[in-house]
Amino acid sequence: MLRTTVTAALPMAFVAGLAFGAPAFADEPFITVQSTTSTQNSGLYDYLLPIFTDKTGIEVRVVAVGTGQAIKNAMNCDGDVLFVHAKPAEEKFVADGYGVKRTDVMYNDFVIVGPASDPAGVKGSSDVVAALEKIAASGAPFASRGDDSGTNKAELALWKQTDVDPAAASGGWYRETGSGMGATLNTAVGMNAYTLTDRATWISFENKGDFEVLVQGDEKMFNQYGIMAVNPEKCPSVKVDAGQTFVDWVLSPEGQQTIAGYKVNGQELFFPNAPKS
Repeated sequence: MLRTTVTAALPMAFVAGLAFGAPAFADEPFITVQSTTSTQNSGLYDYLLPIFTDKTGIEVRVVAVGTGQAIKNAMNCDGDVLFVHAKPAEEKFVADGYGVKRTDVMYNDFVIVGPASDPAGVKGSSDVVAALEKIAASGAPFASRGDDSGTNKAELALWKQTDVDPAAASGGWYRETGSGMGATLNTAVGMNAYTLTDRATWISFENKGDFEVLVQGDEKMFNQYGIMAVNPEKCPSVKVDAGQTFVDWVLSPEGQQTIAGYKVNGQELFFPNAPKS
């Protein structure tokens, strides 16, 4: 029986099958993937990993945390593969010698969600910078993940394009949850606060209340995911062959089609864009 639980604190298993153009990995029964909460909260791994395991016999254990923490964990040699969404940080991870090669995998976008009452009057906007400035000017609460995740990095990069310093309002209208995306959405709903979320997690989120997508469609809200194997020169304990097999499968036509095939309520959550070999 397959176990399909992923936790944000401790890796738990997605169990095995056999061969993706490679011999069975008798000495490497599992790999650890350091990844993001958005891929967990969206349900992607529950769909994707059993298919990979059936093909290869390689069990995948996912540690789902914010991207910043996932990168730190991989730098500490606590993973074989890194699968996250903060491209500049990923590129630095590789440049510093911790990753073998970073490759685009898939994308979606970020959206700002909030209560139907929309106290800042941003509904329908496709200008995220202007929308953030209006939220700040209104004093309406905004829930930030505040956890150095890929989403948090993207949010802070957007604030830097405004005339607002949200850190100066910390504890006031600007609230940092220090939590994953699902927990932050729950906090936002409870506080009647705006928040930035990846669209996949929002679609999968079940506690929407009267919340809706209010700001979307700005190219600044593009959300790219990347994958890379951890470099054995930095981390000799890395399971090189099994880890690379996972990377290669995710980037292969079959892996890309599998990602595209994952839908919630008929909506595709991630759009594969790995380079064609």
